[in-house]
Amino acid sequence: MNLLPYTITLSFAGAALSLVAGRRSAATARVVALLTAASCWGITLYAACSFVPSSQILTLIDLPWITQLGINYHLAVDGISLTLVVLTGLAATAGVLFSWNIEERTGEFFAFYLALIGGVYGVFLSADAFLFFVFYEIAIVPKYFLIANWGSTNREYGAMKLALYSFAGSALVLAGLLWIYATGHATGFGFWELAQAAAAISHPQQMAIFALLFTGFAILAGMFPFHTWAPTGHVAAPTGASMLLAGVVMKLGAYGCLRIAMALVPAGLDFWQPLIAWLALIGIIYAGLVALVQDDFKFVIGYSSVSHMGFVLLGLAAANPTAAAGAILQMFSHGVIAGLLFAVVGRMVYERTHTRQLDALKKLPLHRLIPFAAVVFVIAGLASMGMPGFSGFPAELTILSGVWQISKLWAIVATFGILIAAAFTLRVIQVSFFGTVESANAGLSERAGVSPLHLDPITWPEKAGTFLLLAATLLVGLRPDLLLNWIVPSLQSPLLQAIWHGGTP
Repeated sequence: MNLLPYTITLSFAGAALSLVAGRRSAATARVVALLTAASCWGITLYAACSFVPSSQILTLIDLPWITQLGINYHLAVDGISLTLVVLTGLAATAGVLFSWNIEERTGEFFAFYLALIGGVYGVFLSADAFLFFVFYEIAIVPKYFLIANWGSTNREYGAMKLALYSFAGSALVLAGLLWIYATGHATGFGFWELAQAAAAISHPQQMAIFALLFTGFAILAGMFPFHTWAPTGHVAAPTGASMLLAGVVMKLGAYGCLRIAMALVPAGLDFWQPLIAWLALIGIIYAGLVALVQDDFKFVIGYSSVSHMGFVLLGLAAANPTAAAGAILQMFSHGVIAGLLFAVVGRMVYERTHTRQLDALKKLPLHRLIPFAAVVFVIAGLASMGMPGFSGFPAELTILSGVWQISKLWAIVATFGILIAAAFTLRVIQVSFFGTVESANAGLSERAGVSPLHLDPITWPEKAGTFLLLAATLLVGLRPDLLLNWIVPSLQSPLLQAIWHGGTP
């Protein structure tokens, strides 16, 4: 377990090495990035093998940092954070493989990529709120440059919108943390110290602080009506960055909602719970309906991602251990499945056909031109719909089971979101992959130099990345207990217990 902090240092060191290696050759930068991402993932898997589930959080490092304010470099892990660091390693490794085609400023691309990953590891391992915030900010900056420099459609707009929304949310989070620290006379920024300080603050102030913290994090989690940055950012981002945005970056927001807002100010959740739940439900239904009428393939997946993140927020809003366990399981599941969907759309389809418009794609028999992509997208689509045997099924089932205990109406409304997901997934599968051979010439012959009945074959990095993500969703779908055995005991920690009972820690 003590090796987990090296995921942070290795990621940042890999970023620096990739930048230097890129000046020599693109191939060297790719190899450095892959070795770095895979090594960090290997560390998380090694830690997972030796992890003993417990209701206590295990301290990894606790060193003084800014002693005047009681801020420590405090890294710790429990079953919740372990689940998400394993996801981060998987998503980072697969993302490098699906970015193997990056030729322009390759070293710089992977430097930003690995710096983002280092920030994500830092967030999930932080046990000090100020350190958490620092890593949270570090993860935001590389996103802008990855999209603005290597993105596609409206990349400058998408990058700026994502950055502005992210920094606006960060400002709310910082304001809430400083409010607790100053008003509650906290002795430091450790989670437990801030929770005790928040409990001493007046009830009206706790309501306001919770609103600041939860809203600030929920913006990055894609909560309605602050979700609009997500589809725009996903569409503009290069494939690897899209996979990270959906796979782990949106999870930073949801994790912050649980670990910071709900854990530090549990009394605030009692007041805001109905509003959060209904906003999550609106996000599930609204984003699903928008996905159903999209003409851009990547926008369909972008809005699908927002809809599925709505289930995470709904599970958190239900505020019981069952729904929360499902929400964390859904974070992992969505990170894997959404990453795979973006990989197929962005790398396998768009990079070969140079279009994402469904009207153009439906003229192409992609199931014959790139059958591997068609098969993978059908499988990933079924997983996204919640088909039994894949990770989405136990995740959504657990969420709905927990939500049912709180409000049957919420659970029923959320079920309609699953039906809508089935509708837009089946539509996009049919339209994008199952065109006719007769219409193929009309679809491709308009672009000079592209054979109407031939597209470049799927490469080995694409196949390797696909295998990793498919294996993960199948493994968790068949054995969700592998993750739930970590998650459930951690939800019984003294700090999180206050959430389920609505009291003070």
